[in-house]
Amino acid sequence: MAVKLIKISVVYFVIGVLIGMYMSMTETFDFTPVHVHINLLGWMSMALAGLIYVGFPSAAETTLAKVHFWLHNISLPIMMIGLALLVSGVDSAGPAVAVGGTLMVIGIIVFAINILKNVKQ
Repeated sequence: MAVKLIKISVVYFVIGVLIGMYMSMTETFDFTPVHVHINLLGWMSMALAGLIYVGFPSAAETTLAKVHFWLHNISLPIMMIGLALLVSGVDSAGPAVAVGGTLMVIGIIVFAINILKNVKQ
């Protein structure tokens, strides 16, 4: 799971940087919340989780690690597409943000349980 998390985090990093570049070029910063969340929850959080799993391979080999990976990677696009639509004026996109956000929180709780349970000295 470590390598998968690190590789997908780089994809989110590129997406986040491209959104930032677009906003800078157009001098329109409506998508700042999307940019920030993709960089934090996509790039930073996944890269850090991947590095933690490199250091603690016993945690990386668990079902909890797989559940965390998939919940994180299913929820983030749902939440970010919903957020992009919401800040663009599509009020009906609120439920997508809520569903994606809830799944993200569950994924992060699964990650925390995995770390607390399987990371040992």
